Amino acid sequence: MPETPYSPPDLSLRGDEHVRAYRESRGERGYIWNGVPILLLTATGRRSGRPRTSALIFGRDGDDYLIVASKGGAPEHPEWYRNLTAHPEAEIQVRDRHIPVVARTAGEAEKPRLWSIMTEVWPNYDSYQARTERPIPVVVLTPP
Repeated sequence: MPETPYSPPDLSLRGDEHVRAYRESRGERGYIWNGVPILLLTATGRRSGRPRTSALIFGRDGDDYLIVASKGGAPEHPEWYRNLTAHPEAEIQVRDRHIPVVARTAGEAEKPRLWSIMTEVWPNYDSYQARTERPIPVVVLTPP
């Protein structure tokens, strides 16, 4: 199998710090990260019932927002994905806009097309998929 190219990202803004900077600046800081757009996803914790927010790379497919549950190619799904599968109603923040959404995992028939959209945004997703046995989900976030 040919090696998938990987470009290490600048990790100087990540996690809770990224979320805080994004919120405080209404997306002026943190919307563009390593040259790609970022949204804030707030989902309900499946066990705690409390809101949990993650900064995530996104793409677009018409009116839908797309995110990828890669966790850098780790063997398990990210917590935010597990939370969305339990509670698909969520909210995203794109710059200063707060948008309610309903999440669903892309089906097998549509996933290759959506994966292609997302690897155009962040080519490292192919490298992440090569690191893990699990199929990495593409999540579709649909506004009402």
